[in-house]
Amino acid sequence: MAEIRDIEVVVFDVLGTMVDEPGGLRSAVQEATRVADTAVADELVALWQRHGEREQERVRQGLRPYASTEVLDAEAARRVADRAGVTDRGAIARLATAGRRLPPWGDAVAGLERLARRFPVIGLSNAGRRTLLHLNAHAGLRWHRALSAEAARAYKPAPEVYRLALDSAGCPPERVLMVAAHAWDLRGAQAAGMRTAYVHRPAGDPPTDSDDFDGRFDELGQLVGAVTGGQTADGRPGRPARREGGAGRG
Repeated sequence: MAEIRDIEVVVFDVLGTMVDEPGGLRSAVQEATRVADTAVADELVALWQRHGEREQERVRQGLRPYASTEVLDAEAARRVADRAGVTDRGAIARLATAGRRLPPWGDAVAGLERLARRFPVIGLSNAGRRTLLHLNAHAGLRWHRALSAEAARAYKPAPEVYRLALDSAGCPPERVLMVAAHAWDLRGAQAAGMRTAYVHRPAGDPPTDSDDFDGRFDELGQLVGAVTGGQTADGRPGRPARREGGAGRG
């Protein structure tokens, strides 16, 4: 197995990388709207996500003062409710907190637990403080430290967000590994001097041929094996990690 060496601290993106954000939002939308048609529910989830992405980009560009994901999620929930014709205030209020109840990917909890026996592990998320607190508890994600971009009043890939993790790590950036299912996130981490590893998720942002990450992996267990020296999250020898230049996207 190809290994990733000389790492002291591992930092993880949370939304989409450790938890199934689209799937969790879909369940919350269907609960609030009573929409049984998956295609219609997916359209409402897409509406939610477009709003969040657009408003985060406006914050990054200085077109809007910083607003946490709690604010953006409440706005998105109202948009979804308006589109679906939902008027029940309780249902809308619960929908606004959907980000607190996203399910973990199947390999997330065990992989994180095994890695945390060998390295300090940090969660670094665009999710607001309160959302991140409840989300970690709901998903069973046990970090040595969980950092919200709200502390920097910015959103990844703004460099000040990665600086939060580097300041907490207390070691040179080249000894800190950033793990994410989003190539745009890893590019931001690279710009801050961090090492990078991509883990494939169904709704992630895959690397391009020009991306030069330290590793690309099909699952979290492969990543854990590469960082810990050849064992997967369940303690068995892992399959070789797919490296840069190999077949497929990872």
